[in-house]
Amino acid sequence: MEETLAGTPDVTSPVTAAGQIPQQRGDSLLDAAVRYAEERHWDVVPGTSLEYVDGVQRCSCGDGACPAPGAHPARPDWAAQATGSATGARRLWSKQPTASILLPTGRTFDAIDVPETAGFLALARMERMELTLGPVTCTPDRRMHFFVLPGAGLKVPDLVRRLGWPPAILDLVTLGEGRYVAAPPTRFGNRGAAQWACRPTAANRWLPDAEELLSPLAYACAREGRRG
Repeated sequence: MEETLAGTPDVTSPVTAAGQIPQQRGDSLLDAAVRYAEERHWDVVPGTSLEYVDGVQRCSCGDGACPAPGAHPARPDWAAQATGSATGARRLWSKQPTASILLPTGRTFDAIDVPETAGFLALARMERMELTLGPVTCTPDRRMHFFVLPGAGLKVPDLVRRLGWPPAILDLVTLGEGRYVAAPPTRFGNRGAAQWACRPTAANRWLPDAEELLSPLAYACAREGRRG
């Protein structure tokens, strides 16, 4: 049987099975955090949470203008609090069950961060090329994160130049050490939840190298940049 995480049903998307986005329902934050640690061996760390103050939903950080309410680190030493243990994850979220799930990058994976429009264009192209993808998230702020092997940040700028684009003109960022990805089903205030564009499965347990995905990603970002 195919292994999946945060098992939620798919919804219709512009891309076929490789890029369908599962709806976020049925899995608690605690259950999802434990699965990420237990089944994928990803480090997880609790972030901020959403609270209601006088009937208004706000981030637990207390900033009324928080740009990522309920979906960012809760303390300066957040990276040191991360655990790759399912037991540790269960303990942490049992104490704070509404805390968001953050996955530190630069450890078992890096992430390539691109605009959603470019991400879906790249997914369709990758599918035609029959490339092997890792997991991909889609966030309510219309960004997509493609999981790749660690160390991507050191090679991506040079790879982009070799493809013919100055890195500065592409809306393409590598998230490595000291950064993080908000994992489904984390919510970004009333804007919605992070979702899987490509779910973690047994088929994508072994992550691709950034070089394998960069050509379609850079092409899609350049095309969307010209449209903008």
